[in-house]
Amino acid sequence: MSPPIDLPSGLVTFVFTDIEGSTRLAQMLGPGYRPVLREHRRLLRDTLAATDGAELLTEGDSFFIAFPDATAALTACLTAQLALAGHEWPTPDSAPKVRMGLHTGYAEPGDGEYASPEVHRAARVAAAAHGGQVLCSAATARHADPLPAGASLIDLGLHRLRGFDDPERLFQLVAPGLERQFPRPRTADTVTHNLPTQVTSFVGRETERADLFRLMQRHRLVTVLGAGGAGKTRLAVELASGMVEAYPDGVWFVDIATVTDPGLVAFAVAAVLGLRPEPGRPMVDTLVEYAAARRMLVVLDTCDAQPAASAEVISRLLAGSGGVRVLATSRESFGLPGEVVWRIPPLSVDPRPDGAQSDAVALLLDRTMAARGGRQPDPAETADLRRVVQRLDGLPLAIELAAARLRVLSAGQLAERLDDVLSTLDAGREDPDPGPHGRDWTGNQQDTVDLVAAAAGGVPATAASRAVRRSAAERHVTMQATVTWSYRTLGPRAARLLRWLSVFAGPVDLPTMQWLLNDDPLDPLSVLVDKSMILAEPRAAGSTYRMLDPIRAYAARRLAQAGEERTARERHVAWSTHALERAHLGPDGLPVTLSLCSLDPLAGELRAALRWCATGGSAWAGLRLAGGLDQWWRERGLAREGRLWLFRLYGRIAETGEEIPEAELAAAYHMHSLHAGADGEVAEELRFSQRAEAAARQAGDAGLLARVLAGRAAPLIDMGQFDEAERVCREVIDWAHEQAVVADALFAVFSLAELLWRRGALDEAAELLGAARPIEAGRPVERGRRSVDMLLGMVALARGDLVAAHEHLLVALRSRISHGFHGRACDTLDAIAVRCAAGGEPHLAARFFGAAHATRASLRSTPGIHDEYWTARQAEVRALLGETVFDATYTEGSELSLEEAAELALRVEHPDLAADSLRFDTETAPPILP
Repeated sequence: MSPPIDLPSGLVTFVFTDIEGSTRLAQMLGPGYRPVLREHRRLLRDTLAATDGAELLTEGDSFFIAFPDATAALTACLTAQLALAGHEWPTPDSAPKVRMGLHTGYAEPGDGEYASPEVHRAARVAAAAHGGQVLCSAATARHADPLPAGASLIDLGLHRLRGFDDPERLFQLVAPGLERQFPRPRTADTVTHNLPTQVTSFVGRETERADLFRLMQRHRLVTVLGAGGAGKTRLAVELASGMVEAYPDGVWFVDIATVTDPGLVAFAVAAVLGLRPEPGRPMVDTLVEYAAARRMLVVLDTCDAQPAASAEVISRLLAGSGGVRVLATSRESFGLPGEVVWRIPPLSVDPRPDGAQSDAVALLLDRTMAARGGRQPDPAETADLRRVVQRLDGLPLAIELAAARLRVLSAGQLAERLDDVLSTLDAGREDPDPGPHGRDWTGNQQDTVDLVAAAAGGVPATAASRAVRRSAAERHVTMQATVTWSYRTLGPRAARLLRWLSVFAGPVDLPTMQWLLNDDPLDPLSVLVDKSMILAEPRAAGSTYRMLDPIRAYAARRLAQAGEERTARERHVAWSTHALERAHLGPDGLPVTLSLCSLDPLAGELRAALRWCATGGSAWAGLRLAGGLDQWWRERGLAREGRLWLFRLYGRIAETGEEIPEAELAAAYHMHSLHAGADGEVAEELRFSQRAEAAARQAGDAGLLARVLAGRAAPLIDMGQFDEAERVCREVIDWAHEQAVVADALFAVFSLAELLWRRGALDEAAELLGAARPIEAGRPVERGRRSVDMLLGMVALARGDLVAAHEHLLVALRSRISHGFHGRACDTLDAIAVRCAAGGEPHLAARFFGAAHATRASLRSTPGIHDEYWTARQAEVRALLGETVFDATYTEGSELSLEEAAELALRVEHPDLAADSLRFDTETAPPILP
């Protein structure tokens, strides 16, 4: 490698090496370090001399070499590491540990060196390595074909290199003679996981954690099985938190208890991994492709909420990726090949051999101290505490509930009561009859403990499964006895309130309880709060009250046993319908502008009401609820969920034969068509549009028919049939004028205005929108979207009138943000980006483009008819700023929340109204035509 140096060009592989801990080695060896360093250099040059590598720089213990071939570079590094490992150094401690990093990219030499970011990336890859380790980038791994004989590459996952924004996938070279085990690469990224943060300490279970850890090391699917309240989730999270470093691509926690439908399980997993649906492709296929080359641990919690769907997702993930492992918690096994079922035992109740307290007593002591304000229990209570945990069979939830009782009882009093309950109650040891809806009904979609399903009989089981169920039932009965003890202490009014509150999915306030019972709930509520069966959560606007899921499940069972379930759930459906109606009304009872923000806190309750309507109640009531959620589903990126609920309600209609008025069906089909369009399902959109029209004509309601016909253009626009869509819009508007229902055809007016804007008929579009403004203002459901101002802003942009565009667009954005129309606010942000670009503010434009795209992606929505326009304007801004500046500014915008981006947009300076402003300067402000 003597001068002159012939430097490779084009696709170059850069190699950096240095000695790990060289300063420490020099200090340790003293004068002996110089010969070691000299020998290290000789070995590297000897091994590199046989290759095409060009040595650019040798400084201290570092080498910088460029290769024209990635395979040759990896071979040189392998040879060098083997030579270093096989050399006889003065002492074993004096052997230098050399780390090596490679990266491949396009570069051209100049003046005997390279000035390229690819060089810096290679240096950062080397800096991430440990002594004796060879790391390379994904680019090098891709171009190194074939690999050196006997060698292979291990995928270490994505890592963020210092000084680089984009993550880099790193690979480790492994071969016979090379060290294989190294710590995590030294990169700037943080540990990737989303494990929930615990607010209480984890007590005991050292043996169980060790057993489960060993199983996770040997098996790819481990299911933690046990009754509700046995501590499955807490143990799984504790175990997973100690395994984060072992999975380069992350440890991801997914709560299946929050999934309301089997079809949404794959979507829940995808959401945690940051994936979004792809049109026309099952979500599980996207999941499998993403996981194929990754090493990660997925923790699926409470899979018994959706057992079949969870099993399917797990099976596909494990079959499609050798690097994925699954830790699941459930009340029943999946029966999948390769599944290892580990049943969680109760906490130990006997003292340890060394005399220390048992895990169960330690947990009770810890929670009792918290319940008593940090005061230690009296030492005299130790024996009674042991009696308590023995009577509770060491079940964590039962111990938690018992500790709450120790606020008002001594340990001796508590032990006596538990002894009395366990010896006298028979209900907890009997097999209850199935509920009125069969074995599969769980009372509430968010219950984590389903006492009815756990104890109810069913199809014949195998001997093994009967043993599993018997064991689970025994522990479940013990916990049920604990909850029953609390329930038996209630008076009639408190017990009834507890049962009826089980129909709610989340926290409720005092007026809601009063509405539910048609009675003052304060006295019985106070009893429930004092007995820790209801948790009070004080807030500035008034306290809310929450029931723990196991208590809710127990109360739901009692509700069914009392014969009150249908009445209570129908009352809950009525409350949900009433809450939806109130969202449209002001304090005076008059209609107000619809704000989707008012529906956000109702979502859980509305879903619970929908579940009852789809399984045990009235489908007609369910369709009315779904209609109230129509815009909310679409503006929150949940159109697919809306379609799933509608399909389930159709199934309920077919099952019961319930008579649904044609007008209600027409409205449902019309809503379904809009949701299918939002999801990119054009065929489904067209099919339900046609059904909606047929039902609306059968109903004979001109206003309803106008609303349905106004949506006929949507599938045509989605299919690119713009001329036909314009013809349809004009026909609908003319017909609506004849029938005096033009207000109901407002959607067709907006669609026509968009089509006119698209083909440059700006005067006609502006005239049309001007006539529509009073109609929009008179419709509370419509006016929060400010579609007229949005479209007038687009027309003004096309005319080059920045003043008018600025004013219209900011009005639209302010209204859409304040009223919760998130999807439409993205369109307005894009339009404001175009206005900023035309006004000489390209950096702001790039930032707004980034914010709009990021939010739209999180909502899984599309820009619709404006897509080509946004893309073209964005390309112009990119060309103006240059790739590097645009990408950096665009990324800054993508990191803003929608609210932050809107706040920034609303502060954009108003265009100058002077005579030389851009509004009147046609040379500098040309029309921005679509």
